[in-house]
Amino acid sequence: MGEIEGTYRVLQTPGSRLGVQKTTGVSTLEPGQNLSTAMASSPAKTHERDLPIKIKMLDNTVEVLDIETTMLRLAVKFFPPDPGQLQEEYTRYLFALQIKRDLAEERLTCSDNTAALLVSHLLQSEIGDFDESEDREHLKTNQYLPNQERIEGKILEFHRKHVGQTPAESDFQVLEIARKLEMYGIRFHLASDREGTKINLAVSHMGVLVFQGNTKINTFNWSKVRKLSFKRKRFLIKLHPEVCGPYQDTLEFLLGSRDECKNFWKICVEYHTFFRLFDQPKPKAKAVFFTRGSSFRYSGRTQKQLWVIVLDALSLKPFSFFFHSIFLFSSHPGIPVDHPQLSSLMLKSPLGLNPAFQVNLNAAGQGSSPLLSPVLSDAGGARIEEDDEMKRKRYPTDKAYFIAKEILATERTYLKDLEVITVWFRSAVIKENAMPEGLMTLLFSNIDPIYEFHRGFLKEIEQRLSLWEGKTNAHVKGDYQRIGDVMLRNMRTLKEFTSYLQKHDEVLTELEKATKRLKKLETVYKEFELQKVCYLPLNTFLLKPIQRLMHYKLILARLCKHYTAEHRDFADCRNALKEVTEMTSRLQHSLIRLENFQKLTELQHDLIGIDNLTAPGREFIREGCLYKLTKKGLQQRMFFLFSDMLLYTSKGVTGTNQFKIHGHLPLHGMLVEESENEWAVPHCFTIYSAQKTIVVAASTRLEMGKWMEDLNMAIEMAKKSTEKSDMLLENSVCNRSSDEVSLEQESEDDIHSSRSSLDRQSHHRANTTMHVCWYRNTSVSMTDHSVAVENQLSGYLLRKFKNSNGWQKLWVVFTNFCLFFYKTHQDDYPLASLPLLGYAVSSPVEADGIQKDYVFKLQFKSHVYFFRAESKYTFER
Repeated sequence: MGEIEGTYRVLQTPGSRLGVQKTTGVSTLEPGQNLSTAMASSPAKTHERDLPIKIKMLDNTVEVLDIETTMLRLAVKFFPPDPGQLQEEYTRYLFALQIKRDLAEERLTCSDNTAALLVSHLLQSEIGDFDESEDREHLKTNQYLPNQERIEGKILEFHRKHVGQTPAESDFQVLEIARKLEMYGIRFHLASDREGTKINLAVSHMGVLVFQGNTKINTFNWSKVRKLSFKRKRFLIKLHPEVCGPYQDTLEFLLGSRDECKNFWKICVEYHTFFRLFDQPKPKAKAVFFTRGSSFRYSGRTQKQLWVIVLDALSLKPFSFFFHSIFLFSSHPGIPVDHPQLSSLMLKSPLGLNPAFQVNLNAAGQGSSPLLSPVLSDAGGARIEEDDEMKRKRYPTDKAYFIAKEILATERTYLKDLEVITVWFRSAVIKENAMPEGLMTLLFSNIDPIYEFHRGFLKEIEQRLSLWEGKTNAHVKGDYQRIGDVMLRNMRTLKEFTSYLQKHDEVLTELEKATKRLKKLETVYKEFELQKVCYLPLNTFLLKPIQRLMHYKLILARLCKHYTAEHRDFADCRNALKEVTEMTSRLQHSLIRLENFQKLTELQHDLIGIDNLTAPGREFIREGCLYKLTKKGLQQRMFFLFSDMLLYTSKGVTGTNQFKIHGHLPLHGMLVEESENEWAVPHCFTIYSAQKTIVVAASTRLEMGKWMEDLNMAIEMAKKSTEKSDMLLENSVCNRSSDEVSLEQESEDDIHSSRSSLDRQSHHRANTTMHVCWYRNTSVSMTDHSVAVENQLSGYLLRKFKNSNGWQKLWVVFTNFCLFFYKTHQDDYPLASLPLLGYAVSSPVEADGIQKDYVFKLQFKSHVYFFRAESKYTFER
């Protein structure tokens, strides 16, 4: 009789999987005997494996030593965050074998369910489709787990569901499951901290990890680390000054010996080079007389170089470079054998009797890392789109999946924004002892519980999306292709934090009062705003918790609109929407008030010549650039319209980036008329006030219309108000002449009036709407700000310049009328930004030569950028 279809089984050996021809010839082993048993039963022959080494001494005598031949093990050296991106089946197979070994050696700890699922895929790969008797027989003679008998039933249950799955597909599933485990690729190095507590150190693609037992307690991302060094048994991590967080500037760990410490340092150096640099570092020139420090450097290809090889030279056999770069031979698990050609890596050793060996991770000047050069330059990532094409075909395509993915992406950014306050700002004020205890309690007791809640919420979303898009749960995918249950559960929990959110008004007000009152706090506040991690005005981050509720409401409404009423996810999404709508209704008025107060305090810091801009009752309406007609002609001025007055200013010439007030006009009794014909100036209108009359011109007719409409609306509102506005003006604006002053006099005044500001310019403060409006000759209203809050987005995009060939993959955050660019979502601060005020958004035309889907074009004058989204939904958003 013939075999039943699908049950023919061949035990696949590593050689057969890799395409190696079977050896032919006559075996010298007895029947039933293998090489290991033959060696064990033949001690005389074992001695023949010794290698005689002859050593010629200085007196010309010769010593002969018999050295046992060493057993070298092939092992994975670098564990990428997504091994599914490995292009070759052979390479994925080797990685799967490493996972198999880690399971057997108890390196890859996981739950029983996960362990059983991993073993079931390994079974499918090695012996084929499920057959209970043969499975049980195979598990008796092959130990995948230390105590696999205990969960043998689960293994068989899972294996039964893999019928028809090829070995290559099984390998892929093994890697997909393993990469999500916390212990994936982790190799422990025993150490202790400064207090003597026993810990485990490890290194991954992200950075240096700290474990207590098997629990990860800290991660020092490469972006936070400035230098790694070792000194005898001490391993030192030096953090960037602005990134110390709640920790010391330099962290110190004690390992068992100098050799262990140096070995771990080398592994860190190699991981950093492989995952973070584009090219391997060039060797330093050898010193003529004296050398200090270690000459070690990583000598293989980096991950980015491997990508280029895979994508550009598809005809190459990948083994030649993958073996060299991501596998190693070691004589003991986890202890790599040094490469003979290792030479110096960027070293910097302080003078002293006992120099520490250090690696400078900030080699910006050498241009070796794309992370350290401006991300808006035309560099790196030229062929990333092929990989994205592949992933797009593999992942779900349902619109609900992409909406859920938007929740995940924006939640990641939101949690990073909360950390600006809970970690970075807290560290800054504690370090300088700059904040009163009462204010510390008010601020952090309100935001810390919210931060902790969202840490757990983010993990839930990540797990759900991982299940949704993974093939490992194909047999139960119907249970995971939804997000409503996760949202409903967490929106109900979030309602318990409403009392914290209602206190944000008090927090913002008290923080502003204390900043005015305490010079040290004002200095710390302003210095913190100059740090890269504070990429927006600081008090903007305090508004994020209430604004995030608005985002949930909009996204859930989008999901409910997408689903039919019969969809299994519809009811949960609708109930989650109901919960969050109740919260936003209670907080809507508070949010409007807070956003206005935040804008007024931001302007208070950036305007010279006004003492009490945040006076009760004052509302911000519009800010922007207009040209004021003077005796010297049209002069560029920045105008600020409030509910009670109109201010106009000029740009300061000192390094403070502030604007100096030249005039203020009360709205009470004001009149605005178009006057192009009278003055023969395009887009010109005249503002008549009780104090004086001024003529201004906008850059376009559209801009003129916006200003005139808002001015007339504000004037009507002022008529209905009391005389309070005039009193506000008298009390808040400094007594100065309203006449136009010369440019020379302005410069002198600016220098004297900047005494209360830090005389230092920040690259990111220039991204505020005020400065962008100044340079782009445009304006922004409070209504525009509110709409911008609703349209915040995060996610990966491919970016291309007008004249470049390739696409570069970047994590992009869209907020405050600006695109902020990161290498990955894990980075703590943006590498660059692109303010969008004045830019036009369109689809590419034929002349652009873009032959890709979901591409949009951004253009301002000669500046052109193309961005490519992963789906139609993301493109339309």
